[in-house]
Amino acid sequence: MIYSNLKTLSRALKEKQISSVELARLFLDRMARVNPELNAFITVDEEKTYAAAKTADARLADGTAGLLTGIPLAQKDIFCAEGWKTTCGSKMLANFISPYDAAVVTKLEQEAGMVSLGKANMDEFAMGSSNETSFFGAVKNPWDTTCVPGGSSGGSAAAVAAYLAPVATGTDTGGSIRQPAAFCGLSGIKPTYGVVSRYGMIAFASSLDQGGVLAHSAEDCAYVLSAMAGFDARDSTSLQRPQEDYRSRLEEPLRGLKIGLPKEFFGAGANSEVMAAVLAAVEAYKRLGANVVEVALPNSHLSVPAYYVIAPAEASSNLSRFDGVRYGYRAAEYDDLNDMYRKSRAQGFGAEVKRRILIGTYVLSHGYYDAYYLQAQRVRRLIADDFRAAFGQCDVILGPTSPTTAFKLGEKSADPVAMYLSDIYTIAVNLAGLPGLSIPCGFDERGLPIGLQLIGNYFDEARLLSVAHQYQQATDWHSRRPQGF
Repeated sequence: MIYSNLKTLSRALKEKQISSVELARLFLDRMARVNPELNAFITVDEEKTYAAAKTADARLADGTAGLLTGIPLAQKDIFCAEGWKTTCGSKMLANFISPYDAAVVTKLEQEAGMVSLGKANMDEFAMGSSNETSFFGAVKNPWDTTCVPGGSSGGSAAAVAAYLAPVATGTDTGGSIRQPAAFCGLSGIKPTYGVVSRYGMIAFASSLDQGGVLAHSAEDCAYVLSAMAGFDARDSTSLQRPQEDYRSRLEEPLRGLKIGLPKEFFGAGANSEVMAAVLAAVEAYKRLGANVVEVALPNSHLSVPAYYVIAPAEASSNLSRFDGVRYGYRAAEYDDLNDMYRKSRAQGFGAEVKRRILIGTYVLSHGYYDAYYLQAQRVRRLIADDFRAAFGQCDVILGPTSPTTAFKLGEKSADPVAMYLSDIYTIAVNLAGLPGLSIPCGFDERGLPIGLQLIGNYFDEARLLSVAHQYQQATDWHSRRPQGF
């Protein structure tokens, strides 16, 4: 049952083949056996999980259940959940118990009736591309436990890839859903900015952060995204749009679809195995009836430098609230108020978070704002304009998700720039606020998954999921399991 898709799990629950409590027990037992090796979860509370499962069973019994009622999930530990520790992977929040639910938690658990198995590990404050910056230790990739699972949603990706949960939430600021999905052989979608509420999602870079889903297939992503998306008046960036069922176009044929291949994504950036798998996927799409056109994203090479000005600037502002006064970590010994601030932040934040706070404070400082931050925002507009022009020629843009497959634990820890470049194909999507999706399209010679990225126009998630689903119906990459899991 733990290897079933969401449609099968939903049917089994509705037909009383299994109860939500029994299903939760299957996953919790598996987590107890496997999680110590992978470190995919930070917090597990079986009492809370079983209580939620019993509530789901009551809804299933009285006929008020929805499609997802009773199905377990993992919540990335960036989403506040009432009564649960919400750590954001940081010592700063290691003992913080949230007094309220994030909008995503409310929608998936309270409204849809899903059952939380626990809080998934992540890079500290979502700052990282390998899940090695977590205060609670690195997460390991189920396909090869000597490799990283990607980040920052690495715990979510590892949990789903190892079948510790059928689906998980994630957040994506510069590729933090899509890159882990690629490294762990999953489907992962970041919707258009503003489609999923950020209320209760601990902020890293407010103009870039967006919640999304990691699952085994595009179809499963469509199920969960349909439940978690929607307008929220508590989030000033939430978009007021009609509720959408992202499953509605899954069976739409691809004949006549125009797929754009940016020449900038098919140069020397990705390694040969990644590029060969992506080009093979292009051929598969042609066989399914799609047409291929070349498009240009001439400013995409500026996405990494622009991102690493804008994101740290926003992080510097957002993380100023963690000062040891109101909540979070406070140094045990200090001389005065300023000393308490200094020591609490120095001891509570990890090296990568400190690095980005310092960069952000610098680019926002007097004399540098115009030279760096303002220029980066201008480049951001150019990148968005490039996508707008490209979508005048095509329906969907295709390319690699990451230039490589999963790298070894510790391989890039001492080289922040090399780490940042692992998101070179994903960052531009966040800067433009577009939806992006990664799906598996093959394996390298070491047996590690390769990710294919699909980028859609604004609010075109349903088409993206359809394009991914049709490919997955014609191939079996998404259904393969890591050896030993």
